[in-house]
Amino acid sequence: MLLVRDWMTRNLVTLSPEASVAEALTLCRERRIRHIPILEEGRLVGIVSDRDLRDASPALGDAERASALQETRIGDVMTREVITADPQDSIENAAQEMYEHKIQSLPVIVEEPVVNEASAVAEEELLGIITSSDVMRALIMLVGLPEPGCRIEVRVPNREGILAEVAGKIQDFEVDIVSVLSDPDRRSGKRTMVFQLVTVDPSSVIQGLKMAGYEVSWIS
Repeated sequence: MLLVRDWMTRNLVTLSPEASVAEALTLCRERRIRHIPILEEGRLVGIVSDRDLRDASPALGDAERASALQETRIGDVMTREVITADPQDSIENAAQEMYEHKIQSLPVIVEEPVVNEASAVAEEELLGIITSSDVMRALIMLVGLPEPGCRIEVRVPNREGILAEVAGKIQDFEVDIVSVLSDPDRRSGKRTMVFQLVTVDPSSVIQGLKMAGYEVSWIS
């Protein structure tokens, strides 16, 4: 399983709520980043994106633009209700969170118990940030696209055991499978499976699967 902790950025750029929009814009430009976690006394209190900063900026050519950027505080434009990830979350879960909430990054925090004289309480520690670009890199690795070989698409009945059945027929040709993607179509009762294979010429595999009654195509 691909975990958030293995793909997040650990070398973080952060600001306080009292920093100016001008300072944040400069950091985004110089560090080539799009999201900045906002910390107050070491605790995550918000996040600001380059879009938030652009929306808060007067138009180019405005005589008051420079002073407005210096005077506007990050605390006034940041998102305060931050959706976060745990370092042990899977990349798939992180991707789903970003998709469902229409966001491009998740600060990664861990809660550790801190014992004081009264009781044990949880304290958040910001470990990193994972962005949509990080998730995309991880998913590309997950489906095996950097590996040499080819992909074939197999359309099959959507029934129990079909994946093992098709994979077994492919392995009969002594061809290794790097990854499998599966997409069920409930309306047709069919399932489309994409196999990444370690071979440059899957012709024999395709022919064998067709003879077994499957719909098969070679994805170029």
